[in-house]
Amino acid sequence: MKRRSLLTCAATLPLLSVVGPRLATSASASTRLQRVRPSDPAWPNAAAWEKLNQDAGGHLVKVEPLFEACANAAGSTACQDLLTQLKNPYFVGDQPAGTQSVGWLNAWMSAPSVYAVAATTIADVVAAVNFARENKLRLVVKGGGHSYQGTSDAADSLLVWTRSMNNVVLHDAFVAQGCANAAPQPAVTVEAGAVWVHTYDAVTTKGGRYVQGGGCATVGVAGLIQSGGFGSFSKNYGTAAGGLLEAEIVTADGQVRIANACTNSDLFWGIKGGGGGSFGVVTRLTLRTRELPAFLGGVDLKVTATSDAAFQRLIGRFFSYYSESLLNAHWGESIVFGADNTFEVSMAVQGLDRQQAKSAWSPFIDWINASPQDFTVTSPFRVHIGPAQDYWNAAYLKKNRPDRVFFDERPGAPDDHIWFAEQNTELGAFFHGYESTWLPASLLHKDRLNNFAQALFAATRHWAVGLHFNKGLAGANEADVAAARDTAMNPAVLTAFALAIIAGGIPAAYPDLAGSPLDLATARRNAEAIGRASDALRQVVPDAGSYVSESNFFERGWQRSFWGSNYPRLRAVKTKYDPEGLFFVHHGVGSEGWSADGFTRVG
Repeated sequence: MKRRSLLTCAATLPLLSVVGPRLATSASASTRLQRVRPSDPAWPNAAAWEKLNQDAGGHLVKVEPLFEACANAAGSTACQDLLTQLKNPYFVGDQPAGTQSVGWLNAWMSAPSVYAVAATTIADVVAAVNFARENKLRLVVKGGGHSYQGTSDAADSLLVWTRSMNNVVLHDAFVAQGCANAAPQPAVTVEAGAVWVHTYDAVTTKGGRYVQGGGCATVGVAGLIQSGGFGSFSKNYGTAAGGLLEAEIVTADGQVRIANACTNSDLFWGIKGGGGGSFGVVTRLTLRTRELPAFLGGVDLKVTATSDAAFQRLIGRFFSYYSESLLNAHWGESIVFGADNTFEVSMAVQGLDRQQAKSAWSPFIDWINASPQDFTVTSPFRVHIGPAQDYWNAAYLKKNRPDRVFFDERPGAPDDHIWFAEQNTELGAFFHGYESTWLPASLLHKDRLNNFAQALFAATRHWAVGLHFNKGLAGANEADVAAARDTAMNPAVLTAFALAIIAGGIPAAYPDLAGSPLDLATARRNAEAIGRASDALRQVVPDAGSYVSESNFFERGWQRSFWGSNYPRLRAVKTKYDPEGLFFVHHGVGSEGWSADGFTRVG
């Protein structure tokens, strides 16, 4: 990925005190709550930590900085070996101090917890939660470690690390606890530390069915569900949260609770899109599975317009064609309009064979080819279609799509430890800026399409704009829209045809952190350009929502932006199950009044 590019799937910077607007509080608003740091007299002593270790089955570990080998010897063999290993997302995930992203300009940098409970059972999680509450510790929860917002780690904290809780179990006829009258249905139960590619391997490759999850192979299952969750085929299968049937969660009081439509239904609703790390530690989830289509695949294309006028014409023509022919359950994933007048297609398709997919695009391709003076096809239209059951099949991909897949080459690594090429642009990412905006389908109406196309073109004069069609439910079937409506997500997703993402940074920032400083001047210029691009696009959608997991760290009015009219209800769930705010994440439900590092609260 180039340094000026779009991102899809240390302590050299100041941590800004960024919190949302305060909600109304009672007369006791002057009450001050302070969490304990290692330098404080109240920090637990060695005996207390050993007691936690015993209660957690011997799974307490002292967390060492990820770059310990490079601290004083960036050129050493040990440091170079580490930097090589950091190109492997499974290696990063296996480190208690590892996070898939490393930081964000003027916002956060990855910093290790002091201790971690490497949980293997729910009893380990309970022990960690009770210890943190009783000792007033900053508590952090990590599964996949993919948080762009830096919520997967924090300095001076205790980490609940669920990586080893990764069992996946299929059910032919699941009924949620307490829902005796519900009809049994096929489902899959997944522990919190599992990642999506392993879940797909169990459900699709081995089981011949489909479960709606994430598009990035190593994203954690629990985190994605709690943010709402989109995959490449969400236009047909809805959100991941919409498919949740039941969850097991350890709440702030150390209780293990079952949450479903019949038991703790308010907590169940909050988990479905209310944001990870705010309501407790989710340890297990059960999701419905679906019938698998015959084919899954994708199409790609890249075109360069020879002038600004031609590029504007291309934008308008594409969206006119999209609304007529592609706004349906078959098509997902993304296109990118570049600042260099490029148009790049990387879209997913389900339920169509190769010829059907090609035919769906033929009129638009013909239109481009009819104007060679205006458009240069720099990468011709290609269709990649294969058996749906092999879409995540490691053996099939190794043989048939070696250009797309990477393997964990560590000795003894399982064969299904794979990831896709696009994820390499995110490993070790240091974000300069990130904006997302849900685009309502009404923008595609004839009376608004021209203004939308003009705003999109204006945005690209500052930065590339990606549109992720699978992250908007306009065009999806009504049943899946209804399931998403019964989640905590911003209702804007229900009528959006796409999520616009304008983002940039550098991947593989580890060498910078290990040896040379980050280029902060360039980062600031890029952040400003990303902001200008977003401002230009939002001229036509000034009150649009933003996706909580893929959004601006400095989002203003984040409560409304992330959750819209659902936020007051989410606050009530937070108050009921975590009244003291043990669980804190940046711009998470109930984070008002907390300092940016989560250590001090007034209110």
